[in-house]
Amino acid sequence: MDWKNHLAEASANLSKFRKAAPETAKGFGALSQAALAEGHVSLRHKELMCIAIGIAKQCDDCIGFHVKAAIAAGVTREEIAETISVAMYMGGGPSFMYGARALEAFDQMSV
Repeated sequence: MDWKNHLAEASANLSKFRKAAPETAKGFGALSQAALAEGHVSLRHKELMCIAIGIAKQCDDCIGFHVKAAIAAGVTREEIAETISVAMYMGGGPSFMYGARALEAFDQMSV
């Protein structure tokens, strides 16, 4: 998968949805900002949680967007790999497959 192109397509689809249902999109955006705000848990750790949940829920878009955000927050490849390991432990074989996708996304988007 070409992660950069995949996220560009996903962003275009989200933009169309924002125009079709602006209040819903605005509400989700507010939820995102509140959930990811720095607090007792750092943004870096929250992004790793988002990646683990994206893997467990088998959501390529979630994996891509949160890997990109994790890179911006300073997460390392080793932290991504450990997060994938926890997701695999909790989610079994399907999480192994989507975890491999998350590592691929990190490798493509961190260069």
